[in-house]
Amino acid sequence: MRKPEIGGFPRVFEAWLCHQVGAMMPDRSDRLVPLIPRLRRRARRLCASQADAEDILQDTLLTLCQRLKAGAAVEDLNAYAMRTLSNRARANWRRDAVETLEDDMAVTVPDALLRLDCADTLDAIAALPEAQRRLMQMVVAGDTSPSQIAAKTGLPLGTVMSRLARARRRLRQILAEDRTDT
Repeated sequence: MRKPEIGGFPRVFEAWLCHQVGAMMPDRSDRLVPLIPRLRRRARRLCASQADAEDILQDTLLTLCQRLKAGAAVEDLNAYAMRTLSNRARANWRRDAVETLEDDMAVTVPDALLRLDCADTLDAIAALPEAQRRLMQMVVAGDTSPSQIAAKTGLPLGTVMSRLARARRRLRQILAEDRTDT
């Protein structure tokens, strides 16, 4: 929500804020009001546009008023105000740094080669002897632990491990032969 602007900056808001600060905290308004010009200059240096500078200045002043009214113990109000302003600017930079993807920006990596590799591997598994093929198909289906495969097949764990080792060795040979043939 934008505040009414006079002379390119929302001075009406500042006047209202100074009045509110004076009414809410008569003992602290004399410390906060003189900071406004410094905060304004700092906000302009930190922001790319004057509108952004106005926004973070207003947010900072409102935050300061709320904290002071709540009774926050602030020893160095100037440093606290500048740090609050810098933190607001950083938050805006982070928010603006996130780039949204548009439909025309989406790029899909071609997966044809990956599909060919998968197809070659599945063909090589189909060429294995029956005992090895059955165990490798279980690995492809997601049973990656030899103990899981042994429990499902009823085979001893050592037998499963040796068959899987022989199957993997044979797969490497078959796939290496396919690559040298092409």
